[in-house]
Amino acid sequence: MKKFFIGFAFVSLLIAGVLSYFASGDPDGLDKTVEDTGIAAHAQEHPLAGSAFADYALGGDDKFTGLAGVLGVVVVLALSFGLFWVLRKKTPQNDLADR
Repeated sequence: MKKFFIGFAFVSLLIAGVLSYFASGDPDGLDKTVEDTGIAAHAQEHPLAGSAFADYALGGDDKFTGLAGVLGVVVVLALSFGLFWVLRKKTPQNDLADR
């Protein structure tokens, strides 16, 4: 099971760090539909639009898209691991294994 999680983390980091550079910067179907129907005229800037991770890049620089993806994966994996560790079911058998 440990090998699976290590492999999963490796593949996730690889996808986030490498394949993110090949993602299209053009608007997706939802953005295009919103623009075509005029709904975008009512759009407002998000309060966090100027944050470090805005637009899936560090500081808005497209050169750092992969790094932003890797940092995102690391944060999600750390939060997930911490949550699962806190919520794990403790049984007498697990208590012996922890020693």
